[in-house]
Amino acid sequence: MTMRTAPGLPALPPGSASAAHRPPVAVDPSAAGFRALALQVRAMGLLDRRPGYYRVKITLTIVALFAGWALFAVAGDSWTALAVAPVLGLMFTQLGFIGHDAGHNQVFGTRRRNRLLGLAVGNALTGLSFGWWVPKHNAHHAHPNEIGRDPDIGEGSALPAPDAPGEGRGPLAWWLARWQAPLFFPLMLLRSSGMHVLGIQRFLQRRDRAAAVEASLVLLHAVLYLTAVLWVLSPFKALAFIAVQQGVFSVYLGISFAPNHKGMPVIESAAAAGYARRQVVTSRNIRGGRLTTFLLGGLNYQIEHHLFPSMPRPNLRRVQGLVRDFCTDTGLGYSEESLTGSFRQITRHLSDAGAAASRRTD
Repeated sequence: MTMRTAPGLPALPPGSASAAHRPPVAVDPSAAGFRALALQVRAMGLLDRRPGYYRVKITLTIVALFAGWALFAVAGDSWTALAVAPVLGLMFTQLGFIGHDAGHNQVFGTRRRNRLLGLAVGNALTGLSFGWWVPKHNAHHAHPNEIGRDPDIGEGSALPAPDAPGEGRGPLAWWLARWQAPLFFPLMLLRSSGMHVLGIQRFLQRRDRAAAVEASLVLLHAVLYLTAVLWVLSPFKALAFIAVQQGVFSVYLGISFAPNHKGMPVIESAAAAGYARRQVVTSRNIRGGRLTTFLLGGLNYQIEHHLFPSMPRPNLRRVQGLVRDFCTDTGLGYSEESLTGSFRQITRHLSDAGAAASRRTD
């Protein structure tokens, strides 16, 4: 499959014998610039917590979730109840955005309180394992789009990324690679299912106290969710409701996360690039105003988020101008597209990768 490689610096082991006989490696100009930017951002208070914002955000989101379940109960055992399923799918994703912020310690000043919030909105309210997702997502942030190290483009993703390296894969993987562009949106329907499965696998592998607590919360969610649905709806309607609700949840998650890095340069594992360079050249922002920020949970400011992952969501808009100037001044570039434009780039990239996979198997 065709992959673009981000510009990087060759790795040179400190103190190696060959180092003395090689020309000195040029210093990445973005490193000093980012240090200055980070100091400015901290001095402006943009890394400070925003308790008022999150208090309102969390309260309104949970109220909206329970309002959706109340509408579901009022609709009763009728096909009208299926109209509530997309609403609950949207609210599950909004809760996922709060869990994302908690995973980055954006909400509270202590890791413990952020973890408790993540367990509440993740395991208890949406049924997804917060403890599985956090280390996986942290690995992605440490090595975005890096072959063999970013779990979102290889092993460890909810669904194996079809544009990841494919050497040694079986016939099914090659078939998926060949048809990855037309399958891109349909496979989004399975995203939440894959995340549920991987979370359960983690519980079974670890079997420690933390995993037991998480598993108990996920089990509690499953019992309450299925009890509510089967109490109100007949089995066939219940199955349809679950399929629609989870399908909307999955697709909304996919639409929110896919534009961030899909189709952006891939970093080869042997390349050594500075922190700022790794984060910027592999990330794409989505243009739009406050509505876009609400719908995408702040992920539309992906470059800013990757440079400052602990920055509270409402501050990302405020730092954008500084980050754009930094990227321009250091020659890193600043990728910014409309939502539809980003998906055009993604499908074009997947089509090219699929065609390359087909040529290799012919």
